[in-house]
Amino acid sequence: MLKGKKIVLGITGSIAAYKACYLIRGLVKQGAEVQVVITPAGKEFITLLTLSTLTGKPVISDFFDRRDGSWHSHVNLGLWADVMIIAPATASTMAKMANGIADNMLITTYLSMRAPVFIVPAMDVDMYMHPSTQNNIEKLRSYGNHILEAKEGELASHLVGKGRMEEPENIILAIDEFLDGNRDLEGQKILITAGPTYERIDPVRFIGNFSSGKMGLAIADECARRGADVTLIAGPVSLQTVHSNIRRIDVESADEMFHAVKEIFDEMNAAVLCAAVADFKPKQILSNKIKREKGELSIKLDPTDDIAAYLGKVKREDQKVVGFALETNNEEANAVGKLKRKNFDFIVLNSLQDAGSGFRYDTNKISIIDRSGCSDFELKPKTEVAKDIIDRLVELLAKRKLKE
Repeated sequence: MLKGKKIVLGITGSIAAYKACYLIRGLVKQGAEVQVVITPAGKEFITLLTLSTLTGKPVISDFFDRRDGSWHSHVNLGLWADVMIIAPATASTMAKMANGIADNMLITTYLSMRAPVFIVPAMDVDMYMHPSTQNNIEKLRSYGNHILEAKEGELASHLVGKGRMEEPENIILAIDEFLDGNRDLEGQKILITAGPTYERIDPVRFIGNFSSGKMGLAIADECARRGADVTLIAGPVSLQTVHSNIRRIDVESADEMFHAVKEIFDEMNAAVLCAAVADFKPKQILSNKIKREKGELSIKLDPTDDIAAYLGKVKREDQKVVGFALETNNEEANAVGKLKRKNFDFIVLNSLQDAGSGFRYDTNKISIIDRSGCSDFELKPKTEVAKDIIDRLVELLAKRKLKE
């Protein structure tokens, strides 16, 4: 999708500026035309010669060429580009962008940009997590910019935390998929739950399950790729999201997931309940680690709040809820029963009896069941399974629009 696309790449004063070279190479390799606009601080981290060699274009840094006085038009750049990427984006640059402080060529270009803008933050963990930075990110997101969130890892300071710039190949993937053209969920707000929940027993132990979150995150990525505004409520999983229009809320327990879902469901068009939520939790969480002693240990359990049943009860006619059923026996009968009890619009069934299906695998074999019948699908990667599920959801949402 990048062939022939015109891309303005903004580079700011971050140690991660070296990654811009790999980003340029990847964009050019896919056939894009890249024009670099760099801040004065950015020039301290990477040479203009390197950048111009990779792009085949002179780098723009100042408002005019000091040799002949010719003007570099930020207005023309805003009209020329199909996409603008700012990578790396420092805390300072994002603050200026959020508040319209146009004191360099990059900011004036951003303020003149008519094309979609992708912002890729990079900084140390404390700067990234500071309330002012987080507020600026949310403000930029509210303007319609696409934020590719910083990642966890070791930083230039040798601290470990969130602040690493997204890898160039993932930036290219996000833009490529944004330009893919299949935007049939544009304007829809989709809630997705994913992963397990952990129900604490004591400070070091919990009741949980083997869910990796792979299926839920694949569904979140697919919805985002197709234009939805996605809110992902994720239990304890190590997987990261890529797409800028996924807002992620991390939780640990079933109670935390229930409260997060309850707080935002009213504003959603649909919910896809892929999380493997615990049905029970310890009646009492001990403050000290349980020591090994002779004899048996009994743990009393209480039921957790049933998220699926709650949404099935409170959903409006214009809202759709999709459930999941992972079964070990009487699969279809159990799934149909759950579909009716929870008032789902359809349910996705997968069985632990199918090889390559279920927790931790990269593949899945599903059936989609609604009140009119059952559709079976072959074993395939979870990214492809996500497409099958969201295709069905799109059909439901389209029918709702026709009724309106």
